[in-house]
Amino acid sequence: MRNKTLRTVLLITVVAVAAFFIYRAVSGGKKKEPAAAAARGTARAVLSDAIVTKTVKLDQTIEASGTLQSNEEVQLQPEISGRITNIYFKEGAYVTKGTVLVKLFDGDIKAQLQKLKLQQELSQTTLKRQENLLKINGISQQDVDVTANQVSAYGADMEYNKVQLQKTEIRAPFSGTIGLRNVSEGAIVSPTTIMTTLQQLDPLKIDFAVPEKYRNAVKKGDIVSFKVAGDLEDYQGSIYAIDPKIDLATRTVKLRAILPNKNGKLFPGSFVKTIISLKDIPDAIMIPTQAVIPGTRDKKVIVADSGKAKFVTVETGIRDKDNIQITSGLQIGDTVIISGIQQLKPGSVIQYNKVQ
Repeated sequence: MRNKTLRTVLLITVVAVAAFFIYRAVSGGKKKEPAAAAARGTARAVLSDAIVTKTVKLDQTIEASGTLQSNEEVQLQPEISGRITNIYFKEGAYVTKGTVLVKLFDGDIKAQLQKLKLQQELSQTTLKRQENLLKINGISQQDVDVTANQVSAYGADMEYNKVQLQKTEIRAPFSGTIGLRNVSEGAIVSPTTIMTTLQQLDPLKIDFAVPEKYRNAVKKGDIVSFKVAGDLEDYQGSIYAIDPKIDLATRTVKLRAILPNKNGKLFPGSFVKTIISLKDIPDAIMIPTQAVIPGTRDKKVIVADSGKAKFVTVETGIRDKDNIQITSGLQIGDTVIISGIQQLKPGSVIQYNKVQ
């Protein structure tokens, strides 16, 4: 009887404990379900700034870095080896075309010329005598021809030495400004010796390059505005040459412009920032540059669609200091997100901080 009572108590206890855990599990599940639903319904919004797209007038320009170059420039080097006997120029001076700048020793060439002259005169005298003898058959025609050929050979040697004599005078090939000299009187020079430089400073050239997509947008005669480092003045030139080949390494087109430099304020080698004005675009869509998300294959922006983030693929055009042109993908009136972009995902709820 006692054992039967003990078994009954244990059975009642087990049933009570099981009923307690079942009740707790059921009641707990009912409480969590509304909480989870509430959490899903109240997703945290991302605070962002936005801009509403509209059309603006865009002045289409191309900016590029360039370098000023002399219109003409040459390194003055002798054509023959020799010793400098006279230097006739002053460093930094302006010289005209044909001016003798440097004189090399020419005594040996002049002596050779004198010798050839005497030999030619003697051969000419001999030729006259032989021609008289030929008339009376006192000499063969062959002997006369040999002497006549010798006279001509002496004449050719004299012309060669006259050319060598001219090479002892280094003259200015064009009018320009002399640079710093690297030699002194008495120095022995060779064709590899750079004695000085000569540069034509008026006009000057500007060499610069633009991306290949502008190849058909620029043409000869287009005006180029530019600024020189350290100079607040604006200068203008015009394009006069376009390289017909696109540089394979940089994918750019090389251009060359020319500009006057009558006051001599500009110097070759200066760094310049060039600006080419192209046609104006009256209805361009511009957005801040930071709104564009670059990708490996395309570019995207985030547009607010019914308060949620929507990623849109776009194509871009001209870029200025702060903004970039959108040529495809956006419509007028679209709300483009410009901050908090990294926290947004497709479908994220957007809360506006400021809308421009």
